Amino acid sequence: MSLLLSGMLISAYSVIALFFLRFWATSRDRLFLLFAAAFAILVIQRVAIAATRDLMESQAPLYLLRFIAFVVIIFAIVDKNRR
Repeated sequence: MSLLLSGMLISAYSVIALFFLRFWATSRDRLFLLFAAAFAILVIQRVAIAATRDLMESQAPLYLLRFIAFVVIIFAIVDKNRR
């Protein structure tokens, strides 16, 4: 069941990243590019979690990727509002 949910999240994050890439291609707004990068990082993080079947303690460093993705999102929003 966990792998099914991980697969659903991976596909959803991938679709969202592709949508933001398409929006960036038409508008060239850096906000969309940073959002696409953040969701791509979330895809990488979820694939890594699904690939490691170890104990949950060994997966703790993988959540650093999620933190980085959220920092990228916050940076994108702040950068957009500063201009």
